[in-house]
Amino acid sequence: MAQRATESMVVNASPDEVYRVVVDFERYPEWVSELKRIEVLERDVDGRALEVEFRAAAFGRSTTYALRYDYDLAPHVLRWWQTRGDLTAELHGQYQFDAVGAATKVTYDLEVELLVPIPSFVKARAANRIQTQALGELRARAEAHP
Repeated sequence: MAQRATESMVVNASPDEVYRVVVDFERYPEWVSELKRIEVLERDVDGRALEVEFRAAAFGRSTTYALRYDYDLAPHVLRWWQTRGDLTAELHGQYQFDAVGAATKVTYDLEVELLVPIPSFVKARAANRIQTQALGELRARAEAHP
């Protein structure tokens, strides 16, 4: 069974600024601590990354997975889903960017199903940690690089 979690955080930057940080995949190694490598595998006609491969630390080991991005609701929402992975059977989610005055409320929805079964409470704790860390690092980057 997949583990689903949602978390939000306010970032002191405009929705457009936060969105630009999120879609600048090549710069992720500068600010995403668990990321070891990233490669954009495919781009659309506008030059946006459609499929991106990540190598990251996860659950005490390294994992490689590729995500496909959907820009239909951009820049308000950025959705993704896994096309392949060595640790996850499913990985999909989205960022939503809502203006709150001059700031942005970023909501991160994530659904994960691991290939190896583990107890639900462990998956829930891991999903929460992933979201909290991702949002914290995103906030630090967006607020430092407007």
